[in-house]
Amino acid sequence: LFDFVEKEALPGTDVDSEAFWAGAASVIADLAPKNKALLAVRDEIQGKVDAWHGEHAGADYDRAAYKAFLKEIGYLLDEPADFQITTSGVDTEITTTAGPQLVVPVLNARFAINASNARWGSLYDALYGTDAIPETDGAEKGTRYNKVRGDKVIAFARDFLDEALPLSSGSHVGTTGYVVDAASLTVTLADGSTVGLKDPSQLLGYQGTPDAPTAILFVHNGLHFEIQIDP
Repeated sequence: LFDFVEKEALPGTDVDSEAFWAGAASVIADLAPKNKALLAVRDEIQGKVDAWHGEHAGADYDRAAYKAFLKEIGYLLDEPADFQITTSGVDTEITTTAGPQLVVPVLNARFAINASNARWGSLYDALYGTDAIPETDGAEKGTRYNKVRGDKVIAFARDFLDEALPLSSGSHVGTTGYVVDAASLTVTLADGSTVGLKDPSQLLGYQGTPDAPTAILFVHNGLHFEIQIDP
C-alpha cells in the first residue's frame, strides 16, 4: 500500500506525502473504534440468529415469527416513509445524458476503458449491420461488403448530418471537404463553393490539423458526435 501511494497514487497530484499519511492516520484513528464496535454488533446479531436456528431445528418454518424475531434483534428494520434524496457532483453523462452506462470493476483497466468508450459507436456500422437499412433492392448484408448497401448507409448518414448539423446553405450530400478555419467549420460543397454551419456553436473541437482534420467533434441536443475523416 505504501509503495502504491508513494509511487503511483500521489505523483502528479498536489497532495504532499506527509499530509496524506497524516490525514490517513487521522481517519483511521477516528473510524477504527467505530468500525470495531459495528463488527461487534454484527457478531452479536449473528450469534442470536445462529441460536434461533439451533432452537428451532426441525420445526416447521413460521415466516411471520421469524420476521418478528429478526426485527426484534435489529436485523430487519421497519420500512421507512417515502423520501427523496439529491446528489451533487455527478457527471452529466450519468445524471442527464441518455446513453449506455456500463457498471464495471474499476480495478480492471480493460473493463473500465471499454465502459468509458461504450457510448461511442460507428453510425456506419450500426446502419450496415442492422435492419435500419432494409435488405431490399440488392442491399443485402451478405458475407462481403455490398456497395449497394454501403451507398444506402452513406446516404442515410448524410441525411442525418443535414438534420443534426445543418449548414448555412446547401447539403452535406456530396460534400468534398471539411476544414477548421479560425475556430469555425468550412465545408466544401459538391459544386466547389464553401459554407459554414447554420449554428457555429455546434463545433466543439477537432483532431489533426485545422486544414486536414482527422476527426471533428460536434454537439446536438446535448449529445456529441464526430465526423471521422480518412485522409
